[in-house]
Amino acid sequence: MAQELPAGLIKGADGKARCFWPEDKPDYVIYHDTEWGMPQHDDFRLFEKICLEGFQSGLSWLTILRKRENFRAAFAGFDFHKVAAFREDDVERLVQDAGIIRHRGKIVSTINNAKRAIEMEREEGSLGKWFWSWEEAAQQNRPRVFSQSEMMALGKTEASTALSKELKKRGWSFVGPTTCYAFMQAMGIVNDHLDGCHCRETVEQARAEFERP
Repeated sequence: MAQELPAGLIKGADGKARCFWPEDKPDYVIYHDTEWGMPQHDDFRLFEKICLEGFQSGLSWLTILRKRENFRAAFAGFDFHKVAAFREDDVERLVQDAGIIRHRGKIVSTINNAKRAIEMEREEGSLGKWFWSWEEAAQQNRPRVFSQSEMMALGKTEASTALSKELKKRGWSFVGPTTCYAFMQAMGIVNDHLDGCHCRETVEQARAEFERP
């Protein structure tokens, strides 16, 4: 008799147990197995992720993932130095770009956030240094995720709420507590691969070896 998997885990066609949310979608499985939760310090990738999490608001991450290369082309590889120089004609161009999410408010927000990222880089040294300074807070009083229902219910934490408030204070937009927590999960500031997921220990090892900026 096959052993039943803990709640929140599924077994893929490759026989590996993983978190429930990629289901059996190949591109989503690759993202889960190779990116989600792996610690990241590159400023452009951090900027990309927090902006794309803002675009995701009201949508699924899979929708954004499948358009990610289009977003990268549209927003100059998320080089915030270049995006900060976008003008109104760029906004109009992007609103007409069927390859991305054509939400004017989110497009304008990305340009605004690029300007704020430049300020952060100047004041803090790098985005990586500033965002990773939240790691200790993110680990405190954080519920242990055991199951699918607990992960779905988590949504945000005290740390992600505080991060959201600080970003908004600095002038960033579309950075609510849920967006900030999804960012923390994806960038490896926390490891929310469920117990029993074949990626959990890989991510833990990567975090242990990661050189904080």
